[in-house]
Amino acid sequence: MRLGFLVLFIAVPLIELALLIQIGSLIGIWPTIAIVILTAVIGTSVLRYQGLQTIQRLNDEMARGEPPVGPVIDGVFLLMAGGFLITPGILTDSVGFALLIPPVRHFIARWGAKKVFQSGSVNIRTFGMGSGSAGEADHERTQSARHRRDPTDGPIIEGDFERMDDRSSRNKDN
Repeated sequence: MRLGFLVLFIAVPLIELALLIQIGSLIGIWPTIAIVILTAVIGTSVLRYQGLQTIQRLNDEMARGEPPVGPVIDGVFLLMAGGFLITPGILTDSVGFALLIPPVRHFIARWGAKKVFQSGSVNIRTFGMGSGSAGEADHERTQSARHRRDPTDGPIIEGDFERMDDRSSRNKDN
């Protein structure tokens, strides 16, 4: 994985440089620079508009009590698109513009989810939001996961209790 990132960080600038040299030799240096600047300006304008729409969708879904999975995924892809668009170059601008197209984003998201679920290596870690601290809730889940019961052992009944003999002795003392 680290080697892949290293190759990516070396290959992308080299490809960008080669593309800029090729385009610059065909149309000239100033039109090439103008294209890079223009794509960054247009891309960030479209990105801003789509980002505001995504925030509105996120708020609407949360107000309805629905999990905002779609807007969050779109937001992640828009963040990536913004990174590509502000990086000068033809290749990165092309990738950034591609990520601004909703069907492209959705296709990549479905493909990525399919790959993740096919690999069988999905780990979900939650943190407690109920009573007690997050550490306590996480510890309880860890303990219950370690001591799983056989479902044929019978039902599990959870509840609060109070010992009646303790209550009756407290009433006598008062």
